[in-house]
Amino acid sequence: MSETSTYTVVGMTCGHCVASVSEEVGEIAGVQDVAVDLDSGRVTVTSEAPLDEAVVKAAVEEAGYSLAAS
Repeated sequence: MSETSTYTVVGMTCGHCVASVSEEVGEIAGVQDVAVDLDSGRVTVTSEAPLDEAVVKAAVEEAGYSLAAS
């Protein structure tokens, strides 16, 4: 059974931004799919188990962006 979580990323402006966020979040253990919508900043992550938001936040920050306050 897969888990789906949605986050809002602040600061993405182009396709390169999308690729950076997708790559970093995709490297988190258990992540199966990352879908990024540039216009809304919405990042939908499908994973094998629920993800720790702190891990997702760290991956997004590694890519050079930040999560919007939830």
